[in-house]
Amino acid sequence: MLVLAIDQGTTNTKALVVDERGHIHAHASSPSSTEYPQPGWAEQSATGIWDDTRSVIDAVAAQMSGRSIDAIAISNQRETIVAWDAETGKPVGPAILWQCSRTAPECAALIAAGHNETVEAATGLGINPMFPASKLAWILKNRPEAQDLLDKGRLRTGTVDSWLLWNLTGGADFATDHSNASRTQLFDTQTLEWSRELAEIFGTPTSCLPDPRPSDSRFGETVAAATSLPAGVPIMAMLGDSHAALYGHGVRRPGTVKATYGTGSSLMTLTPKRVASSHGLSGTIAWTDKSGTAYALEGNILVSAQAAAFIAGLLGIGDAGKLSDLAQTVDSANGVTFVPALSGLGAPHWNDHATGTVAGMTHGTKPAHVARATFEAIAMQITDVFEAMQSDVGERLVGLRTDGGASSNAFLMQLQSDFLQRPVESAVVEEVSALGAAAMAFRALGQEWRPDTRSKRYEPWMPAETAGAIRATWRDAIRRACS
Repeated sequence: MLVLAIDQGTTNTKALVVDERGHIHAHASSPSSTEYPQPGWAEQSATGIWDDTRSVIDAVAAQMSGRSIDAIAISNQRETIVAWDAETGKPVGPAILWQCSRTAPECAALIAAGHNETVEAATGLGINPMFPASKLAWILKNRPEAQDLLDKGRLRTGTVDSWLLWNLTGGADFATDHSNASRTQLFDTQTLEWSRELAEIFGTPTSCLPDPRPSDSRFGETVAAATSLPAGVPIMAMLGDSHAALYGHGVRRPGTVKATYGTGSSLMTLTPKRVASSHGLSGTIAWTDKSGTAYALEGNILVSAQAAAFIAGLLGIGDAGKLSDLAQTVDSANGVTFVPALSGLGAPHWNDHATGTVAGMTHGTKPAHVARATFEAIAMQITDVFEAMQSDVGERLVGLRTDGGASSNAFLMQLQSDFLQRPVESAVVEEVSALGAAAMAFRALGQEWRPDTRSKRYEPWMPAETAGAIRATWRDAIRRACS
């Protein structure tokens, strides 16, 4: 039995074909391009997202030498919203990315009006421009075509999973899974339904939203015209990428935290029930399946591993790998801190107005100190969220499992273990999100299978006092960035 797993992310789109033993038979990847047309804005071409997805599907299909695909699983970047015409399939403008903060003023107004408590009680999410609800309201207000399509009953809006499903099925199916729906701020995570009250708060309709279903549903079937796949291949699993990664790490009970190091970072840990955070985190649905609804706490960092690429560009030294090499030429950051608030600050600080800062420089500061401060910043942000999770859970969290491109950087992972004073296990298999979605699809097909969870283990070696002092300097830098 073979499952084609799609992982549509912010920086690239991947596809792989995996069997029930976990062996990968084919793999393809295509880079994605993001536009920043105004300060705080972030967009991608919705057509480009589908084109990239279709190209990697066709690439892996060509590698299969005629062998048939039994099912499709989708893992996708979350909180990015796409709007399109149900009749033509044409997008209504670019997809607005999760990183985009264009609706910060509107969100601030809603909070000032006293709506945050209601929204958080229903969704687990504090009002923030990262989530699609305010973005949908913005689309209806600022893209006249959207309102016209809504009036005609032709507007379709959804997260990336819905957009991919629509195209794979030739417009026959318009649905999302509960994990993606739970990130919109329009979905009640207890009733598992779109909320009219939330829609009224944000000034959005629910008529243009997809049908929310469990993550292991039969979402639809392919049509031959969409890709080189034959008609009738069922889409058997859809999950947000962070949720798929948690599933892919084999986490099935509370106690362990998952962290994905990508453009941004998502930390997630399972909870026995819905938990309302008092430390800047989000309560969310991890997934729903035949066993019921799994809940989780999550912290989202807006700029994580992307910080290394950003500083590498500023220093003119090429890429993040070279920046890492430079950072390791010094034993400390020599008092330098970098707060990568390039799109504001996410969890647990949540400050839309914060900007990136480099502090603590003296005549003795060298590029290597700035480089080291950058990697410390990535690990520090993860540590901030980990500690907030532990406070919300009320029990000691035992360790961290990591994935994403930057998790292969041994220098960064050692720093992470040092600042956490916990073991860190970095996944050996790179495609954790895709494999997690595939595992969900296999389960839906009656094949109980867990992905490869082998990892490289890092133990703390930095003295706790030294780590604590660096943490204290970081907290001072955060306060300055938020002031």
